[in-house]
Amino acid sequence: MGFVVGATAPTGLQRLGAVAALKPGLLAWYAVRTFGFLAYFVIAASVLYGLLLSTKILDSIAHRPVSFALHKDLAIVGMVLATLHAVILIADQSFAFTPRAILVPFASPYSPVSVGIGQLTFYLSLVVTLSFYVRRQIGQRAWRLLHYATFLSFIGASYHGIMSGSDSGTFWAFWVYLIPVTAAVFLLAYRIVISVAGRARRSGADQALVPGRSAAPLGPLDRPGSGGILRRPS
Repeated sequence: MGFVVGATAPTGLQRLGAVAALKPGLLAWYAVRTFGFLAYFVIAASVLYGLLLSTKILDSIAHRPVSFALHKDLAIVGMVLATLHAVILIADQSFAFTPRAILVPFASPYSPVSVGIGQLTFYLSLVVTLSFYVRRQIGQRAWRLLHYATFLSFIGASYHGIMSGSDSGTFWAFWVYLIPVTAAVFLLAYRIVISVAGRARRSGADQALVPGRSAAPLGPLDRPGSGGILRRPS
């Protein structure tokens, strides 16, 4: 990877410099798009990694504390990239973005509804990310309930990207959004199935341990030698 970066960085920087010299506003526009996609990639990775943690699929690959730390780091990096995505809008000359338009939901001069949903998504994601640092203070149960808001933020980020992104109509952008959304839906459905199955097993075990509750009568095949069809001949 270092070799690839070293080989392509000079050409890439040269072209960026040319764009910056000729059309500075265009450079900001490219930067906004780039950081927007990078933020979505990382946030989607954090959501998917969290779902994998909840299903315990990763337990056989890495220690749980390591996986949890990586999940938190992905969330933090996603917020940093999303912040850059928003701040650089001030330098974009395509629209007159002011600090107020960036900070206040639905005050955007461009696509106010979809951008506003993106702004609300950012604030919601920020609250969830900060909750990592107060997990012990608020308790595991409250932290877990708050963490469910991650699904809303992921839906909001996907909607924001699809509806306000200038590349949404391209073939490659279609797959950029489809793959993470499909993976998230699959893992969420899998998580719900194993959760319901686990509760059913625990409920059945608890009923079997209730005092005075007799077990269900067994059939003759389950009682060899007790008078059924498998009765031991005398």
